[in-house]
Formats: sequence, structure tokens, C-alpha cells
Amino acid sequence: MERCEGAETRCCPSVARLMPLGDGCRRAVFKRREKRFLVLVELDGQDVWVHTNNSGSMLGLLRPGREVLISPAANPKRKLPYTLELVRIDGIWVGVNTLVPNRMLRYCFEGKLIPEMDGYTAFRAEARVGQSRLDALLDGPSGKLWIEAKNVTLVEEEVAYFPDAVTLRGQKHLRELMGLAAQGIRVACLYLVQREDARCFAPADFVDPVFADLVWKAEEAGVEMWPYQAVVSPEGIGMGKRLSLVKG
Repeated sequence: MERCEGAETRCCPSVARLMPLGDGCRRAVFKRREKRFLVLVELDGQDVWVHTNNSGSMLGLLRPGREVLISPAANPKRKLPYTLELVRIDGIWVGVNTLVPNRMLRYCFEGKLIPEMDGYTAFRAEARVGQSRLDALLDGPSGKLWIEAKNVTLVEEEVAYFPDAVTLRGQKHLRELMGLAAQGIRVACLYLVQREDARCFAPADFVDPVFADLVWKAEEAGVEMWPYQAVVSPEGIGMGKRLSLVKG
């Protein structure tokens, strides 16, 4: 793939460490999706409605007959007893739970698994800034570091792309990060590529040109872009190598 030619990757020491998906996960077969947040699967021969928190298109993933992994709801009284976690495609697992990047941020902070987060001693999730909440605020001797995390599931010809649908929320977050960077505050955006068939990362200008343009403006303004590839399996999610950011 020409776009990834010469792309350098940096290994992360946490590959062998997996963040568990939780007990009681089950394998099922995908049947169809309805109303964005509802997925019908076949589990033990029965049709079961499952929740998905992924509001994106999940382009190319949700095809009838594909194997999926679902996790039981923490609240046994919840109307939908399971949440969609993984989809199996072409022999690999793809993580579609959009809460995983947030959880991975804390997991990597506590385990010192992302070198870019060295020098910080405090972690606060869902910290408010302006009119938004960003996924994490780190504090310590190195000062403050604001981080927004995004889940990446779209890969075409070895390039991982984000977003897979127009994201006004994502545009807003980038503008917030740019505003903080203009004040001399360190800011970053983690793009967690939850599949292992990508060699580089690019903003999806063919999906959301406004977001893609903001990525390059934000990088120029000092917003750090961290495209990291996850190690995805039913046993858990690990942090893999850092991918190069390339023009789409």
C-alpha cells in the first residue's frame, strides 16, 4: 500500500499485557443491526437483542453470519443483557466497544504502558474543559496533559481511518484541544486502532472532510496525535505498536 510505504512504527512494551473484557463473554453470530444501538445475534440457537454503544457506521464489519463476542451487562436488570464487544472478520477480531479506548487510557497509565504519558502521577477521567468533557486529564511534575480517545475500526488497504461517519462531537473535541494548545497546555488525541491489519493511520477525509482538515490544523497547532494499534482477542485488549500518521 503506497500510503503506508516507509511508515515507521514504534513498539510498545505492553503487548503481552491484556486488559480483560470481563467474565461471562459469549460467542454468537451476527444477524442484523437496527436503530444504531440495537444488534440482533443468534446465541445458542436463540435470537437475542444486544446493545452496541458504537454510533458509527462500523463500515464493512456488520455482515450477517459473522462471529461476534458479547459481554454480559454489569447491571443484571438492564433491558438488554449483553453488549457487543468484538466482530470477527477475515480471521482477525475487531473491537467495536467505544468505551475501550477510555478504559485503555487508565489501564496504560496505571501500568506505565504508554511512553507519552510518563512524568504524570494523577489520572482523572471525564474531566470538564469549556463546554466539553475530555476523556482524561493527567497531572504531575510534568504539568497537565489533556487526552481525548477515539475508537478506530475502519481499515482499507492497510490504512486505518477515523471516523467512519461524520462526527460533530469529534470536531468539537479537536477545537477544544486546539484552544488548550494555544494556551501552552499539552494536549493529545489517542486513536486506538482495534484491529491488527493496519500499517498506518490517516484521518478519513472521504467520510468527514471537516474533521480530517481539523486533524492537520490541530497537529500544526501543537495537538499530539497518538495512533496506537491494539492487540485484540477474546481474552482481552492489549496495547501494541504506535502507527505513523499519514495523509489520506
